[in-house]
Amino acid sequence: MKLIDVTNSYATLVSKQLENTDARFVSVYSLGKTLVIHSTADTHIDVVLVNKTRDIKDLELNAVLEELLHTTVDNPELEIIRTHGVIEVEIPVKPKKTKKIS
Repeated sequence: MKLIDVTNSYATLVSKQLENTDARFVSVYSLGKTLVIHSTADTHIDVVLVNKTRDIKDLELNAVLEELLHTTVDNPELEIIRTHGVIEVEIPVKPKKTKKIS
């Protein structure tokens, strides 16, 4: 399975996502008939998989998680919500440590 970056084809979706959420970065990918929306905020990373014609297979979810988040579905930090044709995955982002300048 190959993710194809189709962000430029979804300019309206990306701009609305950036305007109305805490996201700082949004990318859209195609995985065959499945649309993958990857957004990053200061506190978390979201990945949403949408397929309007069928449920999303575990194989597809695992492929996306490995490619975009470099993790697997077994990661205990992942929060996964499944419904018909949609899967939302959220993972917290660890805060960056800043050095104090003396």
